[in-house]
Amino acid sequence: MTEIYATMLARLASGQGSLLTSRYGPDGIERCLEEVTPGTTGGLTVTAEGSAMTLTECFLPRPRLIILGGGHIGLPLCRLGTMLGFEVWVYDDRPSFANPGRFPEASRVICDDFINICDRLGFRHGDYVTILTRGHRHDIFCLQAILDTSAPVPHYVGMIGSKRRIAIVKNEVAKATGRGDLLDNLHAPIGLPIGSVTPEEIALSIMAEIVQVKRKTCPQDGGTDLDLFRWLADPKEVPTALITIVSTKGSTPRETGAKMAVTAAGEVFGSIGGGCAEADVLRRARDILDQGSYCTMEVNLADSAEAEGMVCGGNMVVLIEAFS
Repeated sequence: MTEIYATMLARLASGQGSLLTSRYGPDGIERCLEEVTPGTTGGLTVTAEGSAMTLTECFLPRPRLIILGGGHIGLPLCRLGTMLGFEVWVYDDRPSFANPGRFPEASRVICDDFINICDRLGFRHGDYVTILTRGHRHDIFCLQAILDTSAPVPHYVGMIGSKRRIAIVKNEVAKATGRGDLLDNLHAPIGLPIGSVTPEEIALSIMAEIVQVKRKTCPQDGGTDLDLFRWLADPKEVPTALITIVSTKGSTPRETGAKMAVTAAGEVFGSIGGGCAEADVLRRARDILDQGSYCTMEVNLADSAEAEGMVCGGNMVVLIEAFS
């Protein structure tokens, strides 16, 4: 099992996803790891087959937020994007704006002419691209380059500017690329209309729109816990149980697919929500470790929520398995 997570980590690092199918039946557990096709959304699907149960989990790389233009809006946008789990890339043609010292939170900062953005970035289907350069001439070129390429069109493309200017830009780009139909999905003016004024508020409106777009296609995708995966990829010297939320109903602190691991020594990695309910799951996990098997467990959060004064009061079903 550790080899499976090591393989997934290697694929995620290279920008590829993995599809893990695990079948739990009377004869034990069977697993299969495959690559995913572009456009596949992350998350978990559970299928019941008599006394057997199959989990199909799609693990995707962290979504990439590309900021074209390292100006005053790019700074807070980079910070917010990192906080929200995006892999942030910043691109600008000015060394004083495109440098790691200015963007310490960014995964990568590229200083190059905008004419090279396609070669330097290699756009992917799952990218979120924000066009925020210092001038409309650069904005037009970036938008045209994104559309006029054989690379996949990013999942989200937003461009800053007034409505009048954006209409002119879209007309010019449509004529130059012949792909005016793709401009129907352009988010411009960029960001949700929250009345933002300051760079920080504008960045907030942009990230709010990006999250809105992301959740429309991946409503239950809680993201890949890379830290937990790294820990699972290392061989364990002590027995370990892996816990996965396989279904939820009502208000729950974590969504389907969230994972947690616990060792026989009591070390806990990750979380399925905390509180008294998690403590009950951990106690059941110790029994599974002694048996070397697996089980499902229904967790009623209503009682613990009322006792602790918490807002969550739904139910969730977790799968607990001995990890090897």
